[in-house]
Amino acid sequence: MENLFTKSVPLYFETEESQLILGDSFKILARMKQESVDMIFADPPYFLSNDGITCQGGKMVSVNKGSWDKLSEYGTSVEEKHRFNRKWIRRCKRVLKGNGTIWISGTLHNIYSIGMALEQEGFKIINNITWQKTNPPPNLACRCFTHSTETILWAKKNEKNSRHLFNYQKMKEMNDGRQMKDVWTGSLTRPSEKTEGKHPTQKPEYLLERIVLASTEEGQTVLDPFCGSGTTGVEALRFGRKFIGMDVNENYLKISRKRLEKVTNGK
Repeated sequence: MENLFTKSVPLYFETEESQLILGDSFKILARMKQESVDMIFADPPYFLSNDGITCQGGKMVSVNKGSWDKLSEYGTSVEEKHRFNRKWIRRCKRVLKGNGTIWISGTLHNIYSIGMALEQEGFKIINNITWQKTNPPPNLACRCFTHSTETILWAKKNEKNSRHLFNYQKMKEMNDGRQMKDVWTGSLTRPSEKTEGKHPTQKPEYLLERIVLASTEEGQTVLDPFCGSGTTGVEALRFGRKFIGMDVNENYLKISRKRLEKVTNGK
């Protein structure tokens, strides 16, 4: 794959179409060439790991995701979490091409900070996508409405000459010939995908398929700075795009590698 870095990076895996890089995304992004990628999808920490409980598969389980999702890793205050979001979004903007776009997934725990950070760092929000889950986990506390949605913000650089790509006809085709709306309804990640990915915040493949096809063309480069177990890369490669994934957890990159190799080998 073409070298998009100005300095060496801890490369974990590489093919002609993809790269997986092990390490701190902040440091890795700083070594990337300016305006070198066409689209970014990011599913950053939600800061949900507070030792509470939730329901999964009918069982009560811990909400803790891992050290990467702990508040103590970045600071506990609203201001510190917002600084974290502004920092990684700023570095993503530098590597995103002028006509490129960024998609960021989140929940009520972080999406409002992310929306503000995007505008503060010079982005213009194109759409606010609501992902409505058809099978959300039940509300154990029974003191609020069941959490059944997540938000995905789609944004472009707020510059006069920025003209983002939107594959309108493809989205219409995928929606039975009708304009696609900003509410996307579907199930949680299927058990078969979870078995392969093994990530606590893993997104379903159909969600990334739609995002990749909506905003990129074949041969373009997709970046995921918090790639986890590689769902973004799976869909990017499946549809003829190139992929760069970064993660601080080697175990997840090991899973990503297996999934990317499976797509590359046509299995």
